[in-house]
Amino acid sequence: MDIPPLAGKTAALSLGALPLSYVLNQVSAFSQPLCAVLMSALILGLLFMAVYSLSHGEITYDPLYADGYMVGFMDFYTKEGEPYLRTAHGIFICYWDGTVHYLLYLAMAGAIRKRKRYRNLGLYWLGSFAMSLLVFLPGNILGKYSSEIRPAFFLAILYMLVPCWAGVKIFSQSRAPTSYTLNMVQEEQKKGLLQRPADLVMVTYLVLAAFFTLFRGLVVLDCPTDACFIYIYQYEPYLRDPVAYPKLQMLVYLFYALPFYCLAAYALIFPGCSWLPDWALVFAGAIGQAQFSHMGASMHLRTPFTYRVPEDTWTTFFLSNMLFALGPHLLAFRCLWWPDFFLQSPPSEPQGQGKKQQ
Repeated sequence: MDIPPLAGKTAALSLGALPLSYVLNQVSAFSQPLCAVLMSALILGLLFMAVYSLSHGEITYDPLYADGYMVGFMDFYTKEGEPYLRTAHGIFICYWDGTVHYLLYLAMAGAIRKRKRYRNLGLYWLGSFAMSLLVFLPGNILGKYSSEIRPAFFLAILYMLVPCWAGVKIFSQSRAPTSYTLNMVQEEQKKGLLQRPADLVMVTYLVLAAFFTLFRGLVVLDCPTDACFIYIYQYEPYLRDPVAYPKLQMLVYLFYALPFYCLAAYALIFPGCSWLPDWALVFAGAIGQAQFSHMGASMHLRTPFTYRVPEDTWTTFFLSNMLFALGPHLLAFRCLWWPDFFLQSPPSEPQGQGKKQQ
């Protein structure tokens, strides 16, 4: 898997956000919601013009070069633009955007400048970005901060179109060539699950993760069983937080992650499921972002004390959620580095047809 270099010029330009944020934070005129949204739109417009003038060739080659998602790290923006970014969940979304997404943007921009492939990085970013929007935007509307929706929120809604457009573009890129011959693929695909111990362990993990996903989905749906009652009060009380983000996160897991776990287990048992390597990357990005935000918010000081993870169950909570986040990344790693089991081998020619042609 090729990892493109980071874009140095793009990184230098992005660091200009630090002095700009400081200056805007000192101007009291931006303490009004309308001023915040107008200034945000103006900054995005000026930024696009600057990138377009400096890198016209890259934008023409791939418009994704000029795309980005700006989240306010500034007090004036979080107060008057998007106050829900000051929640524990919003804070960890910003942390993820400012680290993982930032490095992914630089790497993809560097690949575009050098005309190199960035498909794998793009798929991981796509899953992460889409998961963030699926939980954050509905949570702002349904949670206790629904009464604090400001005009800047509608700028974020526009970014719902970005994953759709970027996803089509990234999936249309060609895959990296493999060095596996037809004989190697056929030999690997003849092996049963018991002859592939690593895949056997992965299938076992997927089954357990599917049950864990189903269980937490039932918990947030107010299942009356004793196990659900004990879990939500003693292990993950954050699922009761009225901000709605944790409940939505578990429902997204229930309706999207659960089917994927079942399909991925199928693809590890039966050969030729060529869709799994790509979607394993998308899924790894989605689960990575979701678990980072969920685990962090469950223990953050801005989460009310009654909804934080109790100290006596902290180890159980941490290990179970870390395993839940790690598994999809191991699956993506397995699919990328040993994809021969998932390749579609061409059908062999019938012997009778060859004799007739002679």
